[in-house]
Amino acid sequence: MTGRLEKKVALITAAGQGIGRAIAEAFLAEGASVIATDLDAAKLAGLNAARTRKLDVRSTNDVEALAQEVKKEFGALAILVNCAGYVHQGTVLDCSEKDWDFSFDLNVKSMHRTVRAFLPDMLEKGGGSIVNISSVVSSIRGVPNRYIYGATKAAVIGLTKQLAADFITKGIRVNAICPGTIVSPSLQERIAELSAQTGKSADAVRRSFVERQPMGRLGTPEEVAALAVFLASDESSYITGHAHPVDGGMAL
Repeated sequence: MTGRLEKKVALITAAGQGIGRAIAEAFLAEGASVIATDLDAAKLAGLNAARTRKLDVRSTNDVEALAQEVKKEFGALAILVNCAGYVHQGTVLDCSEKDWDFSFDLNVKSMHRTVRAFLPDMLEKGGGSIVNISSVVSSIRGVPNRYIYGATKAAVIGLTKQLAADFITKGIRVNAICPGTIVSPSLQERIAELSAQTGKSADAVRRSFVERQPMGRLGTPEEVAALAVFLASDESSYITGHAHPVDGGMAL
């Protein structure tokens, strides 16, 4: 099936690599008009069919300015996908106040900023779909050494459910995607960091990530993007307010 997102305008944060880029590419393939954003605009190279914009989701001014730009050019979004995030490693004893504030600002408050900026026009238009990237490491499941990350991603699920409840009668659907361990540049960085910290080889650290997946393999960004397409499309018109794992059975 193709054309599932035709005539829909979608904005995606952190679209330069990993899950965000896979979602941008999948949306383009399904006919959406895509606005792909990233803090590092160079990472958006190659998304030739998309409108690309540098965006710092930690800046309210930047987000609101982009919302005004989008309104002038497109009128209103049909789809907003919040992908920006950061994985802090460690327990509460490794968590400084700076770490806490940065993680919550990037992983949670950034979504508050984008929703606040883009939702009014979506409401005026009569509806839309918001998709937030959470994680199975959240209120769904705890894993060692993901103290702040798990707390932020649990907050994303709470934010998602509250938005869904507040605007369910206004044509707005809000869902969260909760990936397990996904092959991505972010994962490679974590593997390298853990290898340096523990003295284990990168291969050994990678195996430890694979072993926590009951399916016995890591997920791909494209598998997450396929769920995002469904949640963004009219096929999911009776679905809102849920956290949807795509995790190889990690939540079992």
